[in-house]
Amino acid sequence: MTTRDLAVRYGFLLLLAALVAYFAIAADGFASPQSAVFIFQSVAITGVLALGVTATLVVGGFDLSIGSVATTAMMAAAYVMVIFEQNALVAVAACLLIGVVVGLINGFLIVYMRVPDLLATLGMMFLLVGLQRIPTEGRSIATGMTMPDGSVAGGTFSPAFLALGRHRFDFFIPNLIPVSVVVLLVLAAAIWFFLEYTRFGRMMYAVGSNERAAQLAGAPVKAYKIWAYVISGIFASIGGILLAARLGRGDIASGNNLLLDSVAAALIGFAVLGAAKPNAFGTAVGALFVGILLQGLTMMNAPYYTQDFVKGIVLVVALVFTFALSNAGRR
Repeated sequence: MTTRDLAVRYGFLLLLAALVAYFAIAADGFASPQSAVFIFQSVAITGVLALGVTATLVVGGFDLSIGSVATTAMMAAAYVMVIFEQNALVAVAACLLIGVVVGLINGFLIVYMRVPDLLATLGMMFLLVGLQRIPTEGRSIATGMTMPDGSVAGGTFSPAFLALGRHRFDFFIPNLIPVSVVVLLVLAAAIWFFLEYTRFGRMMYAVGSNERAAQLAGAPVKAYKIWAYVISGIFASIGGILLAARLGRGDIASGNNLLLDSVAAALIGFAVLGAAKPNAFGTAVGALFVGILLQGLTMMNAPYYTQDFVKGIVLVVALVFTFALSNAGRR
């Protein structure tokens, strides 16, 4: 293995280790368990959404609606429990149904209506941003809130539901690993196995690599692409459920950065272990990288308006580094 091959394969992991070491030295308290908890919590929701984006990237698509789907699911969970006074199970089912329906609509528009994926999912993003604000006239949903008609909401968030976002498991020290991180790990393992070791997953890669060839081989290309967007919608809904459970309210502004962070994590995943393709393991590592980066910058009191700029630099460098070196190696 040449030096170039080693750089492509392990360069990003070395960058991640160097980033951790730098923040541990430069930012007081970064290496503490409390900091780890904050990183894990931020990584969990971003990572779940990024895994959904990865599914669409695998089939050669892209989903810009994930952030708005997550926020809509968060608002729906709050609405079901606070306004309709239903239990946690009904709220979770409603959120997952939203993800499935949005995924089917996105897939239908892209596959059968031939709307480009970026335009279809961008349109869905704007539609959902408006839709989630109509029932409450743009206000967030919280226990005891006053509705537009003057009535007071009588429901509350179920303790079982809140536990999804607030409970922590003991791991060497008490209350270290949030439930949301366990959900992320389970979903990451499931989607990794699905994509790498099942016929369905391998065919999704085939569709993304060469759609025409897959079609000539008899693969139901349209079905695979639609399923990819359904998976993305479901994962975005799960992210919205976790966000609602953590906040204990339906906050319309809380999902503003979900799209950018999750897309960054999914694209950074291309650089992990020199994969140069969408993959679940790389996406999980990319989400961890984004979480570490944001936590470190925050603890160093970096202005909030510089964080997206730094994320952009890291993303561009990681992708250019990976593809430039790997393409050079092929030549």
